[in-house]
Amino acid sequence: MSEIKLFGKWNYDGIEVSDPGLKRYICLKPVYIPHTGGRHEHKKFGKAEVPIVERLINKLMNPGLAKGKGGKVLKHGRCAGKKHKAYNIVKTAFEIIHLKTGENPIQVLIRAIENAAPREETTTVAYGGIRYHLAVDVAPQRRVDLALRFIVQGAARAAFNNPKPIEECLADEIILASKNDPKSHAIRRKEEIERIALSAR
Repeated sequence: MSEIKLFGKWNYDGIEVSDPGLKRYICLKPVYIPHTGGRHEHKKFGKAEVPIVERLINKLMNPGLAKGKGGKVLKHGRCAGKKHKAYNIVKTAFEIIHLKTGENPIQVLIRAIENAAPREETTTVAYGGIRYHLAVDVAPQRRVDLALRFIVQGAARAAFNNPKPIEECLADEIILASKNDPKSHAIRRKEEIERIALSAR
């Protein structure tokens, strides 16, 4: 499988997922082009079989920045439906990550997801007519979803009203998250969620 390289450049050999909880939900199946065409759509937990880079591309199409009634996040994005545009953004961002770190960008992305995935969050419980928050563990699939969402939102916010292109913003966000740097939007959001959950225990 070593001859199969992502974008024809990045090798899958030696890529490791150090978080045992996320190992099953981060798909590292070697592919040239991360585009499965939605084959996972009608299968329970099917997205766990979608290559992790494709999941980043899909999330980039809908970063979920706009808010509707009651603060609910709406799936509005400037790349909505433009998968090729999102594909090119990630491809260029991976080149920048390699230039800045000298590492395999796939490994940097995996480390960023592991660092940005919250382990605990809160849910609302109604008990005797009173609603209150309760701390709960986060399911591994949701941990990966949230980490990807926070990384993409951080890049989208950094690129908005800024001459710096989205490719550079995405590369910087992934690098900062992989280093567990509090300057990263994803790391800040994760720490905020865990802090709220800690107070709701």
